[in-house]
Amino acid sequence: MFRDREEAGLLLARELKKRRWSDPVVLAIPRGGLVIGAVLARELPAELDVVLARKLPAPGQPELALGAVSEDGEAILNPSLVHLVAAERDYIAREVERQWAEIRRRQALYRKVRPPARLSGRSVIVTDDGIATGSTMLAALHAVRAQQPTEVVVAVPVASPDRLPEIRRHCDALICLLAPEEFWAVGQFYEEFPQLSDAEATALLAEAWQTFQERSDMNQKAT
Repeated sequence: MFRDREEAGLLLARELKKRRWSDPVVLAIPRGGLVIGAVLARELPAELDVVLARKLPAPGQPELALGAVSEDGEAILNPSLVHLVAAERDYIAREVERQWAEIRRRQALYRKVRPPARLSGRSVIVTDDGIATGSTMLAALHAVRAQQPTEVVVAVPVASPDRLPEIRRHCDALICLLAPEEFWAVGQFYEEFPQLSDAEATALLAEAWQTFQERSDMNQKAT
């Protein structure tokens, strides 16, 4: 159990510091993942940016994910679940467009704060406040891989143990502090788990971007 996302981020950063990193960049899945990402970027230190993905809810079962939409607009589906709930093509197409519209809305907000980080040739750490179905994480990893980073590491405080094997197949390393057998929802492992507003999320990203630029300027002056 974590007190809040800040504490979870600090404990996760402790594990990440045990590794050697090549020009690291932390990509957080908004909005809750930005709290974790901001802590990791501060502690390592590293650059912070976002990677956007949205879950595709099953008809009549919003907590059940048929898959997710990545930030490039591609739908990553779970065919067995699509078949199980008999989701029709028209429903999936409408839901993909709805989630893609939300991704574009959030992209517009975050890109007012900072430009997209360069990922090619870098160590990329993808983080969130937890993994339940794994759908959004898989969609995020799909988009990240397309930008040819040196390595992709998934780092999360807690995850459903059932989803970890699939996540591992899509990254170079996985760091997860808790994977309890009795897993119902990410929020059950936090004493405090408030939802972040758009304003709070963009403020975290803006602060991290300013810190990164100031640190880069100091390093250039030192050399």
